[in-house]
Amino acid sequence: MTSATPTLLYIDDDAALARLVERGLTRAGYKVVHAASGQEGLDRLAQGGIDVVALDQVMPGFDGLETLEQILKIPDAPPVVFVTASQDSAIAVTALKAGAADYLVKDVRGEFIPLLQVAVNGAVRRAAIQKARDEAEAEVHASRDRYAALAAEREVLLREVNHRVGNSLQIIASLLHLQANSSTQQDVKAALTNAMGRVAAVAQVHRRLYTSHDFKTVMLNQYLEALLEDLRRSAEGNKMSRLTLKADPVEIDPDRAVAIGIIVNELVMNAVKYAYPDGAGPIHVELRPLANDVQLAISDEGVGYSDKADPRGTGMGQRIVAAMAVKLDANVERDPSHKGTRFVVRFARVTAAPAKSTSVAAS
Repeated sequence: MTSATPTLLYIDDDAALARLVERGLTRAGYKVVHAASGQEGLDRLAQGGIDVVALDQVMPGFDGLETLEQILKIPDAPPVVFVTASQDSAIAVTALKAGAADYLVKDVRGEFIPLLQVAVNGAVRRAAIQKARDEAEAEVHASRDRYAALAAEREVLLREVNHRVGNSLQIIASLLHLQANSSTQQDVKAALTNAMGRVAAVAQVHRRLYTSHDFKTVMLNQYLEALLEDLRRSAEGNKMSRLTLKADPVEIDPDRAVAIGIIVNELVMNAVKYAYPDGAGPIHVELRPLANDVQLAISDEGVGYSDKADPRGTGMGQRIVAAMAVKLDANVERDPSHKGTRFVVRFARVTAAPAKSTSVAAS
């Protein structure tokens, strides 16, 4: 019920019966308002404050069914109990189909009033339940809309963060590139170039996320293609001109994509420095899924690993590869049967539980 004392609008042209209804329903806790015609009842409803309607069928002007039709057009219309002296069940069916909450047959002596009380109580109770249900559903829809708006805002913010981080890292990589070009010391130039490649590997992930529809995964094959293109453009003149990629589509989370990119950068730069002492040669990167794992291979056709030792090496690349392999929970092995040098990195498609020990050999 909408108030402590609910108001019943009784629409009936029989004034004597209306007084009986008022007396009986007032004792039941209702305030009863009488309207002698359908139009009078509609005018009273327009004033508001009506919780339930009892509506007679036969009246001058609008009959009960016509009045019912007009009542149900009112926004938040109260429930209507249809009342008639007719025994014709077709009227009851028509009224209920039209939207009446209940139906009962009246008599001129007012013996139907206890039944009217029961019908009115039920109609008010059902209307309250329906209102509560509608309000709950509206709140659910509103909550969903708020969640969707927050999710959209979060996506925009994440995209903007990745855009800014990627740009900042690219600026750092460009500064390192400029510094490397201006250096006359080969060891400094090499160190700066390596650092630039590591920064660019991380920047590429953020650029991938900025343009991606899914912030939870990165297409590893596309990421490696962009990373190798960066290496071709930036590292050691024309020595990258024969860098190739053969990769199947593989999705992976951004954190592990960064680790993979850094490993590729280190092993490719290792091959650039040592595989071909007399010039440039082919360097191949291959990526392919294997059941629940992914295999990444970096290979060259150069002089071979045993001939690559360089006393100027700091071992930084080896330590970086080892650290990234731990992050991936990966196995990193050198293929002893390969002519030249070939490193194979194998890791799970999804994040594994505790990291296991790795075997790494790099510059």
